[in-house]
Amino acid sequence: MNIPKSSCCLFLLSILLSTAVPSAQAGKVLVFPVDGSHWVNMNIIIELLHSNGHEITVVRTASSWYVKEKSPHYTSITVTLPEAINIEKPDFFISFLSQMIEIQKSGGSPIAFVQFWWQMMSNLYSMHQTASKLVVEIFENPTLMKQLQDGNFDLVLIDPGLPGGVLVAHKLGLPMVYNVRWIASGEGHSIIAPCPISYVPASGSHLPDRMTFIERLKNVIYYGLKTYTDHFIVRPEYDKLVAHYFGPEIDFFNLLQGADIWLMRSDFIFEFPRPTMPNVVYIGGFQCKPSKPLPTDLEEFVQGSGEHGVIVMSLGTLVKGLPSEITSEIAAGFAQLPQRVIWRHLGERPHNLGNNTLLVKWFPQNDLLGHPKTRAFVAHGGTNGIYESIYHGVPLVGVPLLFDQFENMLRLQVRGAAKVLDVTKLDSRSFLAALQEVLHEPSYKENIQRLSRLHKDQPVKPQDSALFWIEYVMRHKGAAHLRTEAYKMPWYSYHSLDVLACLLGVLLTVGGAVVGGIWYVCFRLCRRQKSKLE
Repeated sequence: MNIPKSSCCLFLLSILLSTAVPSAQAGKVLVFPVDGSHWVNMNIIIELLHSNGHEITVVRTASSWYVKEKSPHYTSITVTLPEAINIEKPDFFISFLSQMIEIQKSGGSPIAFVQFWWQMMSNLYSMHQTASKLVVEIFENPTLMKQLQDGNFDLVLIDPGLPGGVLVAHKLGLPMVYNVRWIASGEGHSIIAPCPISYVPASGSHLPDRMTFIERLKNVIYYGLKTYTDHFIVRPEYDKLVAHYFGPEIDFFNLLQGADIWLMRSDFIFEFPRPTMPNVVYIGGFQCKPSKPLPTDLEEFVQGSGEHGVIVMSLGTLVKGLPSEITSEIAAGFAQLPQRVIWRHLGERPHNLGNNTLLVKWFPQNDLLGHPKTRAFVAHGGTNGIYESIYHGVPLVGVPLLFDQFENMLRLQVRGAAKVLDVTKLDSRSFLAALQEVLHEPSYKENIQRLSRLHKDQPVKPQDSALFWIEYVMRHKGAAHLRTEAYKMPWYSYHSLDVLACLLGVLLTVGGAVVGGIWYVCFRLCRRQKSKLE
């Protein structure tokens, strides 16, 4: 029997590939997500795991409005809380945004600053106070606990923005993988890697990595505020649970730091450089993909723009609409452009809306940004939209509204790929001027396309990297060898204050002995000389 050489080569190649690439048997993954835009990211990883044969179980609350109870990709466990977490209330972000805008309009006075932080801390405390009850509802339900224990899960995949899943993972004795950029009290790196305050901006500081003396002073203040927030706003509710269910020898902060792998939704073409750790895997932009053809009606609208092209605007999944006085100014600015505009808008119809502007309740954002006629993206600065803009090389006009959006847009502005506006000072003239600058100044397009090339120039796609490391933890029952044990050290040992105290003590002792010896010799010489004189 004669076998063609090409067939033999293909057969041998398939054997080599099958032995070279590590395989993971179908595993069982327990997932603790966070609702809203965070769920968009988590759901992509869930679908990826499901397509590779893994069995997924998602823990959700009965009030969740994004995490659906039924899905072809996972089974769900629904827990009913005494009250809904504030981020799961559909109107929460609308009212919260209105309050924040009113406070910011009062200017940069100390009173406005205090009001801003008081409102932020009040909502943060309320969120974690309610979210922590998820752990109580699980631990106090014997039937549910038995279901989880009998599930034979291989690992727990957690969004640590709401860290209740960390306690459940510890109770079940399972390895943890984080899908993370933000933890309960700030940016994820801040609790796993060193953060020199001389060049690593604190969360909320809105600072670049190159700081003046005054900016470094401001950074120290914000680090202090972050530490206060962590110790007195976030941790107390979880500390109580840990003390009650695990005893005083277990520390919640250590549990939070103890994840095996951190899938960090960051890319250093966007983030400022900073120290990192070996168990941090960077998957920034993992949700991005090549664009697909647009629906017929949108394609016709886009093609009708001619050589001028289109502008895309979206404020993300959480904010349903800006106050009407702001949207009317935006609409007036759009109306003066030759470009067509596709605006994802769910609120009251703006005044001054031009004939060139199409309002829609939803659009395929990735596909629009990837369309060759898209010239600019007006966005609030959510991470998903920013990475899609980078991926497709579309410059931005930023209108940040809440949370990390200000810092996200700042990073792109520093890199020359975005123009950022203050929503409290926005009017039709400033909005139009920003759009025209981004549309007609070539550097914006050039800079975002350079970032796009850098972002795509990776040896492994971010989704493939995420899948590999999740399966890696399954295969090896954890990744403790990549995890530093420094987080278990007392703070004074971590900063070597005990060593410095010891060295200082030795120095003082030796110095004291030398000075004492010299004094003693001098004293004896003086006495001897005095005796001779007598």
